[in-house]
Amino acid sequence: MKAIRFIAACLMSVCLTISTSAQSTSSAALSEYLIKAGFTYNFAKLVQWPDRAFPQPDSAIVIGIVGTDPFGNTLRDVLTGKNVNGRSFAVRHFKVGAELKDCNILFVSASETPHLDEIFRAVRGLPILTIGETPSFARRGGIINFVIEEDKVRFEVNVEAARQADITISSRLLTLAKIVPQTTADGRVP
Repeated sequence: MKAIRFIAACLMSVCLTISTSAQSTSSAALSEYLIKAGFTYNFAKLVQWPDRAFPQPDSAIVIGIVGTDPFGNTLRDVLTGKNVNGRSFAVRHFKVGAELKDCNILFVSASETPHLDEIFRAVRGLPILTIGETPSFARRGGIINFVIEEDKVRFEVNVEAARQADITISSRLLTLAKIVPQTTADGRVP
């Protein structure tokens, strides 16, 4: 009987440890995407789109998410009630191959890494602020890439990609970023 109680106690201990560990991981992911949502809002405040990027002077800033949405409700919650230069926010979800031109900001989920070249071709020359979270996203043609360094969310900026998209990035934002060059598919700087 003592052996059964001991085994039961050990199993409960393991279950509690796993549960606590899962909650901790979930909490860390939630915190990471809360920070990324806040950054995304601030990026909208610190970039300037050409007039042609919006159909009307009061059109919303459309944030498109392509691929698996890692934010859940966090991005919408952060943006609720906020505006930039009189523009509210709208969040929409897209699949690869969908018409992306209606976005002002496009968050490319890590799930879409195999499709990056296709996505970059689809938005080439359009005034869309592309944001990603995969290695080499900015080097391959994205404008802003989130990176985790020393357990902190940081970001890289490809100023050439921003120029090609006709998006002006504030010097205040650039001083906080790691500037990265755009490279070719084989990793060379053009």
